[in-house]
Amino acid sequence: MAYWNKELETKPKEELQKMQLGLLRNELRTMYDSSKFIHDKMKSVGLLPEDIDSFEKFRKVPFMKKTDLRDNYPDNLFVKPYNELVRLHVSSGTTGNPTVVGYTQNDLDNWAESLDRGMVSFGMSKDDILQNFHGYGLFTGGLGVHYAAERMGVTVLPISTGNTERQIKMMQDLPITAFAGTPSYMFHIADVCDQKGIDIRRDTKVRYAIAGGEPWSESMRQKLQDRTGMRVHNCYGASEFYGPMFLECEKQSGLHIWADMAYVEVLDKNGEQCADGERGEMVVTMLKKEAFPLIRYKIGDISALTWEKCDCGRTHPRLMRISGRTDDMLIVRGVNVFPSQIEGVIGEFGFLSPFYKITLTNENFMDSMSVDVEIAEDSLTDDTVSIDRMTRAVEGRLKDVLNIKASVHLALPGSLERFEGKSRHVEDLRRYE
Repeated sequence: MAYWNKELETKPKEELQKMQLGLLRNELRTMYDSSKFIHDKMKSVGLLPEDIDSFEKFRKVPFMKKTDLRDNYPDNLFVKPYNELVRLHVSSGTTGNPTVVGYTQNDLDNWAESLDRGMVSFGMSKDDILQNFHGYGLFTGGLGVHYAAERMGVTVLPISTGNTERQIKMMQDLPITAFAGTPSYMFHIADVCDQKGIDIRRDTKVRYAIAGGEPWSESMRQKLQDRTGMRVHNCYGASEFYGPMFLECEKQSGLHIWADMAYVEVLDKNGEQCADGERGEMVVTMLKKEAFPLIRYKIGDISALTWEKCDCGRTHPRLMRISGRTDDMLIVRGVNVFPSQIEGVIGEFGFLSPFYKITLTNENFMDSMSVDVEIAEDSLTDDTVSIDRMTRAVEGRLKDVLNIKASVHLALPGSLERFEGKSRHVEDLRRYE
């Protein structure tokens, strides 16, 4: 089965947007008739599906928010009965209820189709063997990547998370050509390989990696590629969509957002549409979802969207790397700080590894922020003057970027906690009693 649909993926912008508007109207009509939640949202602003004859009109539809999903736990937003569903996934519920997502067979097919187009766009084929160390189960990453890869004929090793020794043995003993997992765990595998004297370039056949499930920076990608020889492709998605859905092509210049699958808005702080390439808050509408509606969903990610034609020839809009979230923003002494900003600074220094931890404390109601970051193996030194110079360089750069002082502590390689799934970088110990 071929997943390079040249006619669809290279349509002019005007044709793609016309198609999107038609799909929007169809989805709204279905949801208006079958979802009390969407019906009441549209009725509150006096809109009928037939009124949506432009994107400007569509922007009058009220937003969906994460709280809407939690308030309707577990299944009040489903618009299909359970006997028409074929799978359920549940997101992690770090605050309040988790999000339960239902899928029809068409939902699963569209999810796999989206990923397959992305995999083909950077060169994967049925000749590849994928070692998938995303977690299997309620998390969407493992099964999403697994079934998409199998659907296009890729051989899949469903090794899941953990047991790094076994991961490394499999990638040496079997002709594995591709990885899928979180970037932080890929770095951990690379660290253990170094300790064992294993060269991923020399001792394995791995050429590609699909990295997602957590925020990561462009500099982190470059370091991972330099260490392993793999081409590492960003993946983006959420269980509210289907799961991981959108990938970068061989050009690594943004995630291709398939215009027949999703309509993405990027809004400024006033709720106005951002210009092409301008960063703002993402709002996502899924265009073909059957079981679980997602209309103007404020996911909380900050990014930019461009309709500029990609050098690969595809014309669908591209999403730039996520630069932060509206809901993981830290406020330190009145200054807005995103962990991704700190990660970006860390990536600028070749003597640092990508493993870090941010700790927030307060004394006498004064906030303090410290950043522990591992020094790279090849930059280890017991020269205190050199260590002090490196520390001050990072502190100075952080102050330039954040406009606030952060204390930096250089840690030994391997001393910070590793995570097999999504990494957790922030510990907020502030108390205001």
